Amino acid sequence: MMLASAFAQSASAAHHDVVIKNATVMTVTHGNITNGSIYIKDGKIAAVGENVNAPASATVIDAGGKYLTPGIVDSHSHIALNDDVNEATSPITPQMMMKDAFDYQDKAIYRALAGGVTTSLLLHGSANMIGGQAVVIKHKFGASRDEMLFPNAPRSIKFASGENPKRVYGSREQSPSTRMGNFAVQREALVQAQDYMREWDNYNDKVKRGDKDATLPKHDLKLEALADVLRGKLMVQIHIYRADEMLTEIAMAKEFGYKIRAFHHALEAYKVAAQLAANNIAIATFSDWWGYKQEAWDAIPWNATLSMHKGVRVAIKSDSEDYTRRLNQEAAKTMRYGGATEEEALKMITLNAAWIVGVDDRVGSIEVGKDADLVIWDGYPLSSYGVPEKVLIDGEVYFDRSQPGLGTTHYKEGE
Repeated sequence: MMLASAFAQSASAAHHDVVIKNATVMTVTHGNITNGSIYIKDGKIAAVGENVNAPASATVIDAGGKYLTPGIVDSHSHIALNDDVNEATSPITPQMMMKDAFDYQDKAIYRALAGGVTTSLLLHGSANMIGGQAVVIKHKFGASRDEMLFPNAPRSIKFASGENPKRVYGSREQSPSTRMGNFAVQREALVQAQDYMREWDNYNDKVKRGDKDATLPKHDLKLEALADVLRGKLMVQIHIYRADEMLTEIAMAKEFGYKIRAFHHALEAYKVAAQLAANNIAIATFSDWWGYKQEAWDAIPWNATLSMHKGVRVAIKSDSEDYTRRLNQEAAKTMRYGGATEEEALKMITLNAAWIVGVDDRVGSIEVGKDADLVIWDGYPLSSYGVPEKVLIDGEVYFDRSQPGLGTTHYKEGE
């Protein structure tokens, strides 16, 4: 139990005062601070600048002139879900909860942490037109399951257009088997949700009027989840590739009155970037994946920067337990393809990604009041030479390259 003891000792020091000094602080929102310092109090960033006032008792981490960035946010991941990603028994399964399948012991959480990732959005797969509800985690590997859940993170749900639902259900000779079928199934489900909401609204109105004969409608978990989509209580994240389908999804959202948070993959976003920007729809895309299936045939590595210059909020995501370890390098590719600035590239894996997840008020930049989710890099972060040396979450060190055993146990003492 030596590893567990080491982690327990680290965890027992939770929320003590910490100062990181002598760092090149890449704030994301206010430029870089050479020889900068950060004061962390109670897991939050309390001060940032060339000099900070902190108690003499604070633990000091000397960054030795190395780079300090916010923790990376992966806005599209399936790690820690094992094979429980697709409930491919029906094209409409909004009642599924990814939290119920979350394996907090998955080593991929630690590997991503070692790559600087501190927050991930774990999504349902793309077998269904409307899949399940996502879970947001902090990569506190070695902590308990509940401690890894991002506190009070907004709810998201995964939709999926295109080839995947067609293939899954068409191969069974059931609907949907075409793109027409995809959207017909989605629209039918949303109409059912409207009817469900109307039924409950009528019941509640009768109760308010004192009607003692009002009949309680039947609860339906699927329709209740869809009703939350229409009420704006669930952020809609859509797996999508083609430009024409993006326009159809935008039109359907307007038809039913809900908002789309982001298009994921979105490899043809550059074709309709103005429409995405006008509707405040972000994209979580790959840097340069291309040609791996028909829908990816028109992908170009300039997609992220072309869309960004049209006003689209752009994130680079992994969709891979391998790529999530190198999201810094993936973001750096946008500096090569389209000339993204250092700050623009960094935002794609921090602040913009955090906005897609709905936690940009908590993480994604180095600002007073935000969670102290931070990475000290050995080497320039936006390059293949950048390697995380230390990773802090809520002010605690959860990864230290000089102490590879820190946090690598699956359990705390006594669990």
